[in-house]
Amino acid sequence: MSLVYSTDVGRIKQEEPKAERPKGDGIVRIQRETKGRKGKGVCVVTGLDMEDTQLKLLAAQLKKVCGCGGSVKDGDIEIQGDNREKIKDFLTKQGHTVKLAGG
Repeated sequence: MSLVYSTDVGRIKQEEPKAERPKGDGIVRIQRETKGRKGKGVCVVTGLDMEDTQLKLLAAQLKKVCGCGGSVKDGDIEIQGDNREKIKDFLTKQGHTVKLAGG
């Protein structure tokens, strides 16, 4: 049984461990996704083992290369539109192993 409330400090919260993202297999996958976006397609780039700040910088570079918007969500980069070939070329030049996944 754990202590829930103390008269000294009030409600005591348990320290929740920070969830770590699963490590990838070293292959960056680019897939096109339209589900839940009212038919608008985005390219989702997964498998990048980077910190959030590095992901945001890479997302900014990809947005400039593709000339469109995008965002970083849950360790994945989402780029608007169907720009898989441009993204693949850019990431290959950066030294990543890239695969086009999905349809």
